[in-house]
Amino acid sequence: MKAKRTVATLILLILFIVIGIIMIFPIYYLFMGSLQKSDTLFGSAMKLVYDSGIMDFNNYVSIFTYKGGIYLSWYKNSVLIAILFTVVSLFLSSMVGYGLGAYEFRFKNIIFVMVMLVMMIPLEILMLPLYKLIISFGIIDSYRGVILPFMVAPVAIFFFRQYVSGISKEFMEAARIDGCTEYGIFFKIISPVMKPAYGAMTILLAMQQWNSFMWPLIVLRSNEHFTLTIGIASLISPYSANYEVMYSGCILAILPILILFVFNQRYFISGLTAGGVKG
Repeated sequence: MKAKRTVATLILLILFIVIGIIMIFPIYYLFMGSLQKSDTLFGSAMKLVYDSGIMDFNNYVSIFTYKGGIYLSWYKNSVLIAILFTVVSLFLSSMVGYGLGAYEFRFKNIIFVMVMLVMMIPLEILMLPLYKLIISFGIIDSYRGVILPFMVAPVAIFFFRQYVSGISKEFMEAARIDGCTEYGIFFKIISPVMKPAYGAMTILLAMQQWNSFMWPLIVLRSNEHFTLTIGIASLISPYSANYEVMYSGCILAILPILILFVFNQRYFISGLTAGGVKG
């Protein structure tokens, strides 16, 4: 029995290593391409092993001076939009999820079903009415136009509701007896307990906004307001494509989400586990 268990563990280890290599290879391919010039990338076979004769880090230097440093402007826009969206969405979605999970009131289940239904509606169906809405608000080509329509995330509401449903109501009752207000219960009692949920949703919401392409493409008009996804895509045209900037730009675009995950991975794992089984 012990031998069989050891063999099974070894097989699983090998399988996970193979899966890990398959998943990491595109990033490795992108990084090696970012060290080479366009004529090397497409004029001959691309090198996947470091060669000091044709590889250097000049692409990472030139990207910051490309068209007057427009890449830095794209980067700044993406970072600011992702931060604003994540903070606002966490605050509003957690409050809605808390209300649906902690209180009993009329039409509660109907509201929750409506939230679930919104999760099933694809963006393509909502684009036209949302576009007309932000035009009527006069917030086209602005951060607000990108953030406002999606700042209350249905998936985050569902997650927080499930998490709060698993928290003992005795905490809230004890706080009420001590004279704590309902807002005080949320901010002083429930929010600290929901740290794992906040950690998990921070990564998911930030990654969602960071990778968003279609909606920012519709809303943003001027080149200096573009996000990274739009800016990098704009480097491709029917007549030319600056692959050197694209490759190095894509590698740098990975860093914020990677750093965010490294600092929140503990909360991410525990939050997903707890939120998936409670309620």
